[in-house]
Amino acid sequence: MSTLPKGLPAYTPDAVATASAALPPRRVRGLANVLVDHFCAQVRDRVLSPGDKLPTESELMRVHDVSRTVVREALSKLQAAGLVETRHGIGTFVLPPRAGGVFRLDPSELAASVDVLAVLELRISLETESAGLAAQRRTDEHLAAMRNALDDFARSMAEGGDAVTHDFRFHLQIAQATGNPYFADIMNHLGTTLIPRTRIAAIRNAPPEDAYLHRVNREHEEIFMAIARQDPESARAAMRIHLTNSRERLRLAQQAAKAV
Repeated sequence: MSTLPKGLPAYTPDAVATASAALPPRRVRGLANVLVDHFCAQVRDRVLSPGDKLPTESELMRVHDVSRTVVREALSKLQAAGLVETRHGIGTFVLPPRAGGVFRLDPSELAASVDVLAVLELRISLETESAGLAAQRRTDEHLAAMRNALDDFARSMAEGGDAVTHDFRFHLQIAQATGNPYFADIMNHLGTTLIPRTRIAAIRNAPPEDAYLHRVNREHEEIFMAIARQDPESARAAMRIHLTNSRERLRLAQQAAKAV
């Protein structure tokens, strides 16, 4: 029996895409929040423990009678909150509880965060497709350049340096690997202002061991592995998860700042 509100149509594999597109955004977000609450309650009641694997997207759609859009929105919220972690090709797993949030946003930064949120929405559209094309068209040289950027990111993170430059390099290398110069032109035009940490002091001043950067690093690795396998669908999914999580982390910080 569905744990979500009644009144939604039953979704079959053939009808998922059409039904998801027709579902109003507010309705999607509302159902996603109910699904998030459901999983939070399962973790709280120890029905789900750290390390447990969640059902697949298809299973969640069937059991809760919702679209794939709702399921993915809920999983993004859970990931952004640090409750679960998705490993492509393996599944989504419950994480051990962490103290506190990812980062705290000062109320004075609310105006800047709204702008950053808009940029993240643009990036979701642009870079999701960029990752898919890169997986299809990348060369060994492109892959080596991405790997170097990620290694420099990890090294800078461990040493307490500024990893923004390497973060941007990684995303720019993906754009260049598409073989379409306009992707790279747009990235270069926007520059490192694409990276939320350059605009939000709460993120920029976070200590290197902070969970935020470690999550970003894991998400980058998922994108890289999908591109290395030349798996365009997984690359698109990994990039969308990465950027949607960034958006959700910022949205949660906005909510907390407004409550102050």
